[in-house]
Amino acid sequence: MVIGGRIVLALLLVALAVPARGADLTRDQVIAALARATPAAPADFSGKSLEKVDLSGLDLSGAKFAGADLYAAKLEDSNLTGADLTGANLGLAWVIRANFTDADLSGAKVQGLVVASGMQTNPAEAPVFLRTRFVGARVIARFGGFDLRGADFTDAKLGVDMRNQSMGILRADFSGTRLDGAIFTRADLGRAWFRFAKLPGARFTGASLLHADFSGADLTGADLTDADATGADFGQAILTGAVGLDTVKGLDAAVPRR
Repeated sequence: MVIGGRIVLALLLVALAVPARGADLTRDQVIAALARATPAAPADFSGKSLEKVDLSGLDLSGAKFAGADLYAAKLEDSNLTGADLTGANLGLAWVIRANFTDADLSGAKVQGLVVASGMQTNPAEAPVFLRTRFVGARVIARFGGFDLRGADFTDAKLGVDMRNQSMGILRADFSGTRLDGAIFTRADLGRAWFRFAKLPGARFTGASLLHADFSGADLTGADLTDADATGADFGQAILTGAVGLDTVKGLDAAVPRR
């Protein structure tokens, strides 16, 4: 498993590799800008390159990063509550224990986030994405066991591109994640993992759930109206079967009869 994980990580590094542009600002310059900021005029780093800059532990709440390049930036223990990250590049960004509550990542590239110090996610290192907006974002990340209650993935692209998976599938992983009331309207969730995720009241209206895995998930009150769940796995055994299927709206139409 460790070897396989390293191969997948290596592939991801290659897939996300971009020509180094170099950062426009240093950590000290970011800190100085934060010190000058006010609630009426928050720090604005829109369009700036902060590639590989160490922003760990900083209070970035309400700051503007629209279109910014945060590739491989370190955001460990940073507070990004309410931050504007629309269209930003967070490929390979380190987000261990970062707080993205109410942040806006609409249209952002959220691929290969570093969410743990090892190959397995750890609750003690979990970032928080409470009510975070990922509208129209491109997301391939491990969210296993994290708090994404109320997160909005409307029109987001989380599906696997099977044309580029020669040595291992890079997928969106929501296994064991808190997704109460999350919105996945029209999202592409092909082959995503929702194993044992908490999804009460989640909305998958019009979503593509092709071959997604919902084994053991709690789908009480979820809405799959107009969704396509062809090949999706809702579990069969008592211990792995999804919970609350009798309360799911639109399930019969979403899963074609064999």
